[in-house]
Amino acid sequence: MTTLKNDLLLRTLKGEEVERAPVWMMRQAGRYLPSYLVLKEKYSFFERVQTPELATEITLQPVDQVGVDAAIIFSDILVVLQAMGLEVQLIENKGPVLPDPVKNSIDAKRLRIPEVGESLSYVFDALRLTKSALDGRIPLIGFAGAPWTLLCYMVEGKGSKTFDQAKVFCYAQPELAHRLLQMITDTTIAYLKMQIEAGADLVQLFDSWGGLLSPADFENFSLKYIRQIVDALSPYAPVIIFAKGAWHSLHVMAETGASALGIDWCIDPKMARKLAGPDITLQGNFDPAKLLSPIPVIEKEVREMLEQFGPDHHIANLGHGILPNTPVEHALAFVETVKNFSYQSSRRQIVTA
Repeated sequence: MTTLKNDLLLRTLKGEEVERAPVWMMRQAGRYLPSYLVLKEKYSFFERVQTPELATEITLQPVDQVGVDAAIIFSDILVVLQAMGLEVQLIENKGPVLPDPVKNSIDAKRLRIPEVGESLSYVFDALRLTKSALDGRIPLIGFAGAPWTLLCYMVEGKGSKTFDQAKVFCYAQPELAHRLLQMITDTTIAYLKMQIEAGADLVQLFDSWGGLLSPADFENFSLKYIRQIVDALSPYAPVIIFAKGAWHSLHVMAETGASALGIDWCIDPKMARKLAGPDITLQGNFDPAKLLSPIPVIEKEVREMLEQFGPDHHIANLGHGILPNTPVEHALAFVETVKNFSYQSSRRQIVTA
């Protein structure tokens, strides 16, 4: 196995003292990079995802151009639903569409727990190619969507700001909802285990719509399944949970055994630390829209974010995916500011108040 030249991220996830915060950006491989847009003109979205050579090229672009401390494999959370038997279309500038969503138990008969080694082999091939191309420069991140978020798309059939149909589905047909959530969970465990075997140094679970649920419903429809995934994977690699908007449950997410919790910009770092406790790593939480600010403003805001989180136990990242109209030089300013930052406070003065 190749020794990592830059293992800042992995050491941070272990809770070790580090010289600075590692930095990467969600959705860093893609839409804001001119080199990505060239490939977008030539190939459809799922051609890019399902062609390992293209996925590898796209994964490496931000590594070479922006200088992040980790690569995250170029893929999509909805490939799991494709493997389970649902058609997924990605319409440019509109988002995902599932023409035949699941509305009842009859629809659910179309679903299966797949043999992921076959149905998602292109992801594992891309991971192996990328791992080889990185040659130990930085860690490689694998990922999947959390079961609740995938159920949202499975039922709604498209993106939504509220996913009301998915929530009503869970309330009106709870037995079926839990059966589907368990199927997604079992598939995701197998999928992420094979990602780790193929070269992922760590994995992240994206629960993009966890914040739509009340604390009790988050536990019932989301966290109980995330907990299964963390239990199954944490012996093999670090796991990051990113449940956007679910700040109310940081304390219970911290008890899952995950190595880090991602947070968005709607919670203050001090409050996040108070809720999550002093020992777990926090990841975030720069507002992606602020990357459209003038570069001096970005640099100032990033320094303030880092000072609030304090040294150690922090991964610098955005609070959600980078916006497609972000100038590359602004993304570079974000990364470089993190790399050049020196804490004003003493190293062990982690914010807890």
